[in-house]
Amino acid sequence: MPKQWFVLRVQSNKEDKVRESLIELIKARGLEGVVSTVLVPSEKVSEIKGGKKKITERKIYPGYIMAEVEVDEQGMIPKEVWFLVRETPGAGDFIGGKSRPVPMASYEVEKLLSEVEHKEEKPRAKVEFREGEKVRVKEGPFENYDGIIEEVLPASGRVKVMLTVFGRATPVELEYWQVEAI
Repeated sequence: MPKQWFVLRVQSNKEDKVRESLIELIKARGLEGVVSTVLVPSEKVSEIKGGKKKITERKIYPGYIMAEVEVDEQGMIPKEVWFLVRETPGAGDFIGGKSRPVPMASYEVEKLLSEVEHKEEKPRAKVEFREGEKVRVKEGPFENYDGIIEEVLPASGRVKVMLTVFGRATPVELEYWQVEAI
């Protein structure tokens, strides 16, 4: 039988607990072949708190988990899986119509699985600055200079700041943790 990915609503901040409960129920009922994967998509984010670099895990889709389920010829989820999900504490319902959940599109599944694969790679920097924001450089050769953020580069965890050096406006690219809002 073909397998489809479905999105399941769950209580916010309980995604991991609901996933564990669901996996336990699947094993207890011997439905591992029908529900092969249950995911809570998340990513690693690095941030500086109290001057220390800390890596945390952040849910990409808070309040949702994804499940790969074997469907019948009509694309319907088996009744035993439907009831199993309904009796899992903290689980809501599948996304879609009232009587028939809508499976994720193949491009959405590919994007989801690539996000899950890449979460093991380098953590993404949590940059909380906006363009036009006034900042002070707190570390490096431009320490104690004030400037304005010209561009935020979240992919690299850097910011481009316009500083006045020797009476001239100079763009300087800095790590996000080298500046602080003023």
